[in-house]
Amino acid sequence: MKRRYLFASLVLSLVSVALNAASIPDKPNIIYILGDDVGIGDMPVYGSDKYATPNIEKMAHEGTLYTHAYAEPLCGPSRATILTGRYVFRTGATNQDSTGLFTPQDEIMMPRVLKQRGYVTASIGKWGQLPLGPDEFGFDDYLRFTGSGIYWNTQAKGKFYEDNGKTLPLRDHEYMPDVMHTHLVKFLEKHQKDPFYIYYSMAHIHQDILPTPDSKSNSQDLYADNIAYMDKLIGKLIAELERLDLRKNTLLVYFGDNGTATYFAAHNTIHGRPLLGSKGSMLEGGSRVPLIVNWPGVTPAGKVLDDLVDSSDFFPTFAELAKAPMPANRIIDGHSFLPQILGEVGHPRDYVFIELARNWYAADAHYKLTQDGKFYDLSDAPFAEKLIPADTKDPQAIAAKEKLAAVLSRLNPAAGHMDDGDGTGRHANKKMNKRAKKTNE
Repeated sequence: MKRRYLFASLVLSLVSVALNAASIPDKPNIIYILGDDVGIGDMPVYGSDKYATPNIEKMAHEGTLYTHAYAEPLCGPSRATILTGRYVFRTGATNQDSTGLFTPQDEIMMPRVLKQRGYVTASIGKWGQLPLGPDEFGFDDYLRFTGSGIYWNTQAKGKFYEDNGKTLPLRDHEYMPDVMHTHLVKFLEKHQKDPFYIYYSMAHIHQDILPTPDSKSNSQDLYADNIAYMDKLIGKLIAELERLDLRKNTLLVYFGDNGTATYFAAHNTIHGRPLLGSKGSMLEGGSRVPLIVNWPGVTPAGKVLDDLVDSSDFFPTFAELAKAPMPANRIIDGHSFLPQILGEVGHPRDYVFIELARNWYAADAHYKLTQDGKFYDLSDAPFAEKLIPADTKDPQAIAAKEKLAAVLSRLNPAAGHMDDGDGTGRHANKKMNKRAKKTNE
């Protein structure tokens, strides 16, 4: 009886997946929401003991939450990887400054791939350390501001923003995240009949942490106010998609570009425990970030998935979803997780790779191996990483180390662009005006 029940359940599951896949439109819309400096310690849906994010929580409960999603621990390198699907030793984006040195001739970003299938594309928000402008990398429409964490024109870099080549003043009492939202809504209204891809790079919650339009004059926690406003904007976006009858045809993805900034990470806890590491560090708190995927009627609702995902994976995932051809004559490091989005088991990647400056590691869900041979037990991550002795006799650990060593050997980051910066991942060598382009293709 039990065997018959299991067989019936398997058949029903396969039928459900087949029906699910059959119902997918030919060119679904894609909105990629990128939170700035948002780590899992900022998200109640990941167990954070603080803050309130009802819209993000609803998005997770009605979609799939990923527990092992990783990004490079600083925004420039992570964004370069997200948009190209290539690790930083290939693109040269090993630190914040060097991220701005590659060109459209060097690297192909997501919009150029999707436009082959007739997608109209937009980049709205932070362009940050990325080179040139969104239009030069293939975006049809864009709004960008200078720097990070821009909210009001009282900030030095908040006086102006750029809207499709026009420099406009941020007026008194205008709130940049609201300006971005208005631009986003206009784009949706204009292109509601077209397949679209939107790279929505939010200002929140990067410093400066300033009052939001909803902050009380006596607010005691502006950081919480900013998280709440970010959540509010996501709720407003979803409401607009429903108003325009676009919700059922739109894949929504929420991802954090790196871990929480150090000062705020020190005050965050998950179920009473502080995370190990923060933005800029090679510890779990620097790179393990929120990932929520939501698509009504397609993505399994209420599912929590432990599959490994890193920031290179969105490029091939979106290309596969759109049935767009991948770039030829270049290595794409990403691993499509479209099957998981569709509710299938798929073939999850068995490692993630993270690099910043001259430090890198490969990790699976249980172990981490660094560029200098240090080997860690991640069984208590993201709260602790236990160094495993080189002479360990644990057969499971030995096998895992051999597997991760093979990954690092195959990737061979040292043969690619080697970082010329100060070692923090934030700054390049200022005396280096030109970077030798190595061909690790």
